Amino acid sequence: MKSIHRKIAAPAIVVTLAATLGLAAGSDARAGQPKPRFAVTFLDSLGGTISRANSLNDAGWASGYSFLAGNGQRRATLWREGRPPLDLGALGGPAANSSIVWPVKNDIGLLVGISETATPDPLGETWSCSAFIATNGNTCIGFAWKNGKMRPLPTLGGSNGFAAGANNLGQITGWAENAVHDGACVAPQQLQFRPVVWGPGPNAIRELPLYPGDTSGAATGINDRGQAIGISGRCDQAVGRFSAIHALLWENGSTTLLPDLGAGMWNTPMAINQRGDVVGFVAQPGDDPDNPRLRAFLWTRKGGFRNLGTLRPEHDYSEAHGINAAGQVVGISCVSGSQPLTCRAFLWQNGAMTDLNTLIAPSSTVLINGQDINDRGEISGRALTSTGARPAFVAKPLR
Repeated sequence: MKSIHRKIAAPAIVVTLAATLGLAAGSDARAGQPKPRFAVTFLDSLGGTISRANSLNDAGWASGYSFLAGNGQRRATLWREGRPPLDLGALGGPAANSSIVWPVKNDIGLLVGISETATPDPLGETWSCSAFIATNGNTCIGFAWKNGKMRPLPTLGGSNGFAAGANNLGQITGWAENAVHDGACVAPQQLQFRPVVWGPGPNAIRELPLYPGDTSGAATGINDRGQAIGISGRCDQAVGRFSAIHALLWENGSTTLLPDLGAGMWNTPMAINQRGDVVGFVAQPGDDPDNPRLRAFLWTRKGGFRNLGTLRPEHDYSEAHGINAAGQVVGISCVSGSQPLTCRAFLWQNGAMTDLNTLIAPSSTVLINGQDINDRGEISGRALTSTGARPAFVAKPLR
């Protein structure tokens, strides 16, 4: 399963980028703008020009990925204030790729993500990981990292797996292949995959139930109450689309179907806070399955489903990626076909979506992705510079 914004991270068009970004930033930060409410720090990379901070916990640990020098290899990365970025390594050795893709959301130092292995995939599958890292024909599995050590997470009998979220109890959500060949899978995918929770024991794994009649799915997030979120559908591509016919909430042994806009695809919860509020994105009826007009959503038990819309009238899709205990939501809003130039990170709170760039000091560097927000109101994500670099950032509220 993949987030559609992965598609819009195309190489920057440097020839006209400086002027374009300057105009865009100026239009968001002209005279009359309120005083900055956030101070932004751009995070050092592991040598490349592309990185993204996908997760930010309450201890201020930002994690995600950074490319190495030359932008040919991607590695899971941890940023801690006052220290250089830490390359977490990869299960397949020094030449392998790895990444932390989802908001992980715990404060016990447990980081989870995906890693290329050194084992060729026996079925020639590209698996979910191919939307986020190069696997070079090898299998890809979920990893757990803590205290400087990365360990592999087991599958359900298949070759591949994917770790997304983790809570303070040491429970990890994700999805894993079983050994069932399914004709509904879209080549090169062949095996079914199921939503799972690993832990808290090091080798423990259990399946979460699918929506009745479905055959594959994935779990994307979990809070400290054990409420997990994810998708359910048919095998399809293992990266979303019709694997996400239904969005689900699992709690206390029961499964709740979350509302959507009725498109029957790409209905994907991204994060859940400790209250059980859920954010993510859904497709709209009539969308092209491969190029949907996504909409960010918020679901709460009290308020139900809410389409958060987009930042601007000309924007035709948005995604919500992170939510904190106060119900603040961050994400991305864009115009199709001109990305990443038109993309903007947003902060949604008190019923209003705001361009994060209007809440910082004017700059030619634009914040294009809001990926996570912690309970201190600090935000992580990705920016775009006038030279075409895409650094990770952390924005901290000014007290």
